[in-house]
Amino acid sequence: MQELDQKKTTDLLNAIMEFELAGVVRYTHYSLMVTGPNRIPIVAFFKAQANESLLHAQQVGEILTGIDGHPTLRITPMEETYKHTVKDILEESLVHEKTALDLYKKLLETVEDASIYLEEFARSMIGQEELHNLELKKMLRDFS
Repeated sequence: MQELDQKKTTDLLNAIMEFELAGVVRYTHYSLMVTGPNRIPIVAFFKAQANESLLHAQQVGEILTGIDGHPTLRITPMEETYKHTVKDILEESLVHEKTALDLYKKLLETVEDASIYLEEFARSMIGQEELHNLELKKMLRDFS
């Protein structure tokens, strides 16, 4: 086992926390903007995504404080595109989920062989983000 790079790990966990907190705002916004005949299930999907982003941020914050880090109060900057068709929202969501996947992969690379707990956490989050990517791609199929 190698030594955990404390600074790199806490910086990355804070970046993930900021991104997950931005996901809460993003998915809440999307849930409010959906219109049309499929509104109800799509709104439920985005509300669930917002709740999951909050849970992920809380889990990351618990890990941060557990390794003597200090959780951020910031969120990742977001741009309002003013594009609110279901297709646009799903495409933006896919970009968001791909970025989340990349962040958790960086976390895995950073903690590999230094912390089994953090490795397993990163792997489980990678699995969840990969599933989100698959679901969004399926949801986008009808638009192609």
